[in-house]
Amino acid sequence: MSQTTQETAEDGDGRIASVSGPVVTASGLDARMNDVVYVGEEGLMGEVIEIEGDVTTVQVYEETSGVSPGEPVANTGEPLTVDLGPGMLDAIYDGVQRPLDVLEEKLGSAFLDRGVDAPGIDLEEEWEFHPEVEEGDTIEAGDVIGIVPETVTIDHKVLVPPDFEGGEVVEAHEGSFSVDDPVVELDTGESLTMHQEWPVREARPTVEKRSPRSPLVSGQRILDGLFPIAKGGTAAIPGPFGSGKTVTQHQLAKWADADIVIYVGCGERGNEMTEVIEDFPDLEDPTTGNALMDRTCLIANTSNMPVAARESCVYTGITIAEYYRDMGYDVALMADSTSRWAEAMREISSRLEEMPGEEGYPAYLAARLSQFYERAGLFDNLNGTEGSVSVIGAVSPPGGDFSEPVTQNTLRIVKTFWALDADLAERRHFPSINWNESYSLYRDQLDPWFEGEVSENWPERRQWAIDTLDEEAELQEIVQLVGKDALPDDQQLTLEVARYLREAYLQQNAFHPTDTYCSPQKTFAILGAIRAFNDEAFSALEAGVPVEEITDIEAVPRLNRIGVQEDWEEYVAELESTIESQLREKY
Repeated sequence: MSQTTQETAEDGDGRIASVSGPVVTASGLDARMNDVVYVGEEGLMGEVIEIEGDVTTVQVYEETSGVSPGEPVANTGEPLTVDLGPGMLDAIYDGVQRPLDVLEEKLGSAFLDRGVDAPGIDLEEEWEFHPEVEEGDTIEAGDVIGIVPETVTIDHKVLVPPDFEGGEVVEAHEGSFSVDDPVVELDTGESLTMHQEWPVREARPTVEKRSPRSPLVSGQRILDGLFPIAKGGTAAIPGPFGSGKTVTQHQLAKWADADIVIYVGCGERGNEMTEVIEDFPDLEDPTTGNALMDRTCLIANTSNMPVAARESCVYTGITIAEYYRDMGYDVALMADSTSRWAEAMREISSRLEEMPGEEGYPAYLAARLSQFYERAGLFDNLNGTEGSVSVIGAVSPPGGDFSEPVTQNTLRIVKTFWALDADLAERRHFPSINWNESYSLYRDQLDPWFEGEVSENWPERRQWAIDTLDEEAELQEIVQLVGKDALPDDQQLTLEVARYLREAYLQQNAFHPTDTYCSPQKTFAILGAIRAFNDEAFSALEAGVPVEEITDIEAVPRLNRIGVQEDWEEYVAELESTIESQLREKY
């Protein structure tokens, strides 16, 4: 516990009355809701979550074993905040923004002791500050006052805090400074630094929230082609254990065309988070060739970490995302998984003896989920720039049951739904997104972008694929009853075309160096090649060619190899020509 905290505790701010897991009650504590307090002799960090008379209830962000009644509780008088400034990219934090590498260095161990703390950004490191204002300029909340090259990839724009009144610049310094050194002096006598703090449960202010109009291109065919998400949009990835939620989010983190990626591991298994922490620093950013971590911030809160910190980690992540959004960047936030976050709320709610809702979750579950996802969007910032926060939340329904409360409440909020299917995963169909259950409500508003950037035929070709897959789903029910041979020739041919849609278009190998990313142009071309086969095949069928001869031509299986072709434009053109000539030889 710090010296100031110890002194406050000795002043008798409050005393522990009872301890129940991460929930501690204190008496005699003068505090407000959401104030951060330090609990016990070790100074464990906690947050006020309920006040009733003289009894204050605190959720503690650390393990409380050994903490006993009568120990002091010291109030800071401030809500839970995050440190904002240069140095957050390429960092790995826990749920309350304690830098894990700094704590490991301080303790000499990967296992953290209780009561240890460190600021979210290095207060001693110096950064090269280049002012964007000069003497006589008038500045106000949100304005950019300078640029700091934070990483090779990202310029950190130093902002006037949103709650700052502003003034006229008297002097702007240039050079190397720590984040707490004054860099701009004002006529009011105040000075501005590169360091801000912001309460995590409060959204940072903007001018206006706009309707998204461009997609967050992911490089995944099934997502971009059938179920796109907008920049500033929201998406949910529900799926049972082993269906590929984490790999899908890793693909999005690596390939999505966002400027900044915030990855929040919320209550996931330690081995999965370890894999992320070990892999991400070695990944190359495909757009720049530099390290992917140069534009990434990781928040790691594994399932064995204290449950209360898990409840706060998504707020920490979204606040950091909003900060970079205010600079005019497009930010993608991956939360893996919101189910673990909801379970943390359920545990704390039960210890508070609140009235339980469905399946024991608190009655305010839907409200909390809404508050989180509503902080996504495309915004006009205070400084005149435009920035976005896209939120993609994984959901882990027990047993893959999509009717459980977290999945259902999430569905009411998000506009894109990527439903992972255990049966597809067992058949090694990846990404295992069920095209019959998934949907995107952004399709219509994103079509103008795809028509302008890719092809004016994008909506029509996509609709053809959806109709064909829908027809296949209906025919498969008949096939299971009477067999494929009992179907008419045209329906047998539809099943064959749908098979290539599934194998060549919807499947994608995340571990193949070429197929791992598929541009919208290539996605459109693959679908075009399958459509070309469909049209030629039905023409041959009408001319009297048997289905068996149509499906036996040598060129058709090559459709499955388009995804792995680097020179795909030439390959597709040659393949379409070959399919046409081989089929027309039949009649």
